[in-house]
Amino acid sequence: MLLPLGDEPNPRGVPWVNYTLIFLNCAVYLAITLPLSYTAVDPRNPALLAYLQALAPHLPSGVSLQQVLSHISAYDLVVFQYGYRPVDPHLVTLFTAMFLHSGVLHLAGNMLFLWIYGDNVEFRLGRLGYLFWYLATGAFASLFFAWFDRGSSLPLVGASGAISGVLGFYFVWFPHNRVRLFVFLFPIIWDVFLVPARWVLGLFLIVENLLPFLVSPNEGGVAHGAHIGGFLAGLAVAWAMNWRQRAGRRPAFTAPGGATPAVVESEPDAIAGAIDAGRFEEAAHQYFALSSEASRRVLSPRHSLQLAYWLAHHGHARAALAVYQRHLRDYPLGPGVAEAHAGAGLVQLNAFGQPTAAYQHFVEALDHDPSPETGELVRRTMAEIVARQKYNVGRRN
Repeated sequence: MLLPLGDEPNPRGVPWVNYTLIFLNCAVYLAITLPLSYTAVDPRNPALLAYLQALAPHLPSGVSLQQVLSHISAYDLVVFQYGYRPVDPHLVTLFTAMFLHSGVLHLAGNMLFLWIYGDNVEFRLGRLGYLFWYLATGAFASLFFAWFDRGSSLPLVGASGAISGVLGFYFVWFPHNRVRLFVFLFPIIWDVFLVPARWVLGLFLIVENLLPFLVSPNEGGVAHGAHIGGFLAGLAVAWAMNWRQRAGRRPAFTAPGGATPAVVESEPDAIAGAIDAGRFEEAAHQYFALSSEASRRVLSPRHSLQLAYWLAHHGHARAALAVYQRHLRDYPLGPGVAEAHAGAGLVQLNAFGQPTAAYQHFVEALDHDPSPETGELVRRTMAEIVARQKYNVGRRN
């Protein structure tokens, strides 16, 4: 058995949306699922006949509807009405299905994953952004599942499609995080290990979902297609956001007072000359007058780092982060990579309060042979981030 217990690092603070989603799922289970699961169905309920007709083609050989009837609860009809059925799709059920679960283990597993991975994604997206993309990727997950089983009349329920979307965001944005994984293979192993998050999420996607989906996509009682669809949606949106942040055309630099003087010349030599002469504001105006594509390798690694450093230390955090990101785009294996990662991490940590996003850059910085000064700064800052870890469940030093 493999059971995730937590991740690191994660930010301090309260992920209100994530906790609210967990509360709502649990509240629905306690108020609706649990009591109605032990309530006999009313034989006069008109929905019962429709449910039995939908169930009939899926019964095992030799099992009659009369035998099944005694095991049907009032909750089964709620699921049939508010779960998402590919053969009878509705916009409302696309979202209500996310808050219904088949049992306590189904709920507990989903909420555990949401509790572990959701806070980092919420802090990166912001509260409204997180809520929107949670629901959007969850809806896409159901539609992806339905595409491969369009004729199914059985309802799809559970938050796992939306949570898989959260995992897709996490996979892109936090590649260097680690998950505390409880491994129980009695009597050989019974311990907690820190495992790279991408290994754990890769196991979830490939071994637990993709392989079963390829072998038997519509059997087994688990909506593997929904898990895959949600994960792919989260991956795609996170990647698109990264690309937009790096290549966006909105001006990233504005002079004090909001004035942006007309730029007469944006030639590489002119920008580099302005940096060498210490005219960083002029250089920044000329650099950001260029489109993202036109800015490719306009600056040498040295000039790029100098400009980013000046921007970061003169109150232009977004502009500094853009220069660092474009440096890493232009010189992914060239000189100054460690310094660019360190600088980007410090901006995300100090200016935007994103310790987990910063941590990813710091790990990359250490992997690219930083100078002794940069290495010491990065290690010290990483230690501070880990020390501020919010949860330490099962942590081993």
